[in-house]
Amino acid sequence: MNKSMSLHDRRKNRNRKALKAKSFGKLRLSVFRSSKHIYGQIIDDNEGITIASASSLETKIKKQFKNCGNKEVATVVGKLIAEKALTKGIKNVVFDRGGYVYHGRVKNLAEAAREGGLIF
Repeated sequence: MNKSMSLHDRRKNRNRKALKAKSFGKLRLSVFRSSKHIYGQIIDDNEGITIASASSLETKIKKQFKNCGNKEVATVVGKLIAEKALTKGIKNVVFDRGGYVYHGRVKNLAEAAREGGLIF
């Protein structure tokens, strides 16, 4: 690996490599979190396109919450991404946590997506 890569990037690449080995062409639910917002998108790696996405920047979520960088918002975003995926006929995905630990906002988003009907 390149020594100039950050630890986060190393974890992200290691995680993504393992996912590609196990996924067998399934769609990928990728999560990105910043200090103020959280984003989720379902990606088709074979075509290189984003099929569905949801984030805390959407107007109905921003109106509902003052602070968009907390666990409650992550839960709402997880339910929203599951709802959008199901309307497009997507049920099975692979969860890509990126370089983040499966804890806190990332875990809440994943569990809400599962409750919303996604299988991973």
